[in-house]
Amino acid sequence: MIKVTKISIAMALQRRLPPQNLFFSPLQRYIQHCRQSSVTAIALDEDEVSYRKSTSASTSSPPPLYVSATRQHVGKTTTSMALVSGLQKRFDQVGFMKPVGQVCLEVNDGGKTVQVDKDAVLVKEHFHLNHVKYNNISPVLIPRGYTRDYLDGHISYREQEELVHRAYAETSESSDIVLCEGTGHCAVGSIVHASNAQVASWLNAKMVLVANGGLGNTFDDLELNKALCDREGVDVCGVIVNKVQPDKLEQTREYIQKAFDMHWGKDEVPLVGVIPDRPFLGCPALADFERLFHTKLLTGRQHLLRHYRVRDLSLVATSLQVFLRDMRNNPSRTLYVCHASRNDILLGFLLESPLIADRGGTKANESALIVTGTDEYPLSDQVLDIVHAMKESESSPPVMLVPQSTSLVMEQIVNYTPKLNFEDSRRASTAVEHYEPYIDFDLLLERSGHLSEQETSP
Repeated sequence: MIKVTKISIAMALQRRLPPQNLFFSPLQRYIQHCRQSSVTAIALDEDEVSYRKSTSASTSSPPPLYVSATRQHVGKTTTSMALVSGLQKRFDQVGFMKPVGQVCLEVNDGGKTVQVDKDAVLVKEHFHLNHVKYNNISPVLIPRGYTRDYLDGHISYREQEELVHRAYAETSESSDIVLCEGTGHCAVGSIVHASNAQVASWLNAKMVLVANGGLGNTFDDLELNKALCDREGVDVCGVIVNKVQPDKLEQTREYIQKAFDMHWGKDEVPLVGVIPDRPFLGCPALADFERLFHTKLLTGRQHLLRHYRVRDLSLVATSLQVFLRDMRNNPSRTLYVCHASRNDILLGFLLESPLIADRGGTKANESALIVTGTDEYPLSDQVLDIVHAMKESESSPPVMLVPQSTSLVMEQIVNYTPKLNFEDSRRASTAVEHYEPYIDFDLLLERSGHLSEQETSP
């Protein structure tokens, strides 16, 4: 039996944990603390507390929607885009923000170069959100070194919150509804007191949690993230479950909602979307490989947005004769990988691909070749001359040179998860068209305190 002493009680109070939590497991203590503690998790001085109250978003206006993932690679950005698309069909002006960003792009904003989160650029450009200003779309950016600056006191909690409030105020003025996309799961940003749950609290936002398909693991992830929302006083108005096996769609819908009702209270949190998996959305394009390997296509740049399935990855370890016979007999969208020492394979691929296209046939040859180990085995001048001579040809196939070893390249491709980006409009449009029909917008708007313009019109 655990002995509770004055010292242990004092330690518990110092850590803001109720004494009874000393009997719980670490996970139980964490969730209990998140749900029961009435003490703000961060230590603010009196001025900052007053500021937080004075800048709290008005509760008289409809709250923004805030989308947060439960972990990495669950389709948060795709879900956010589908939500924006659906909201645009119900409201005249849909605003968008990514309050805290990490990976940034430089964009031109009225002749001025500004840093903006890459996902925010994607959403603004894809949906033509001209009424949303770039300087408001991602007000807080966290580049390398930001966390150390915050901990050293060079950046204050108040500065961050003020930036978010100002950006939201300007965006909401020109919008009928605002959707905010978080960065990662609900705890991301906690070290600088700007987690998704905390930022949603600043804005009095309604949270939409996004999780991967499943049951046990899915609910575990949702439970942890909801606990953070509960601690910050953020209402979870809906959950969207992505990448569900198509044959388990209804089963997932039934049992996830049962889990919500059992653990969180009947009808407390609705399941507003169950989206079947579509493998194409996880297929990387050649543009993704450029980003992955920090290189550029040497030839065939007209095919930059061509997608390849990981299962069609093929390591060339045969003779040139066998390789060419395979290309001729089985023209397909294969992603070949060979070492830089195989000049014969590289030249054979470059010269044979246009010939296959000229012969015609029922299937086009859409193969690409990644040549590995080019730092250790640089291509000869003669080979490079041939490659460069084919650069301008419209029939030249895609060839990419990468310095990494063959085994590392194969491993990185297999483990790579492509992300939506504004350059690949086809994949972004396909993703939105796939996701949107599976989201119950009426239920989401009802539970978040919004009425669409169609419902409010006489």
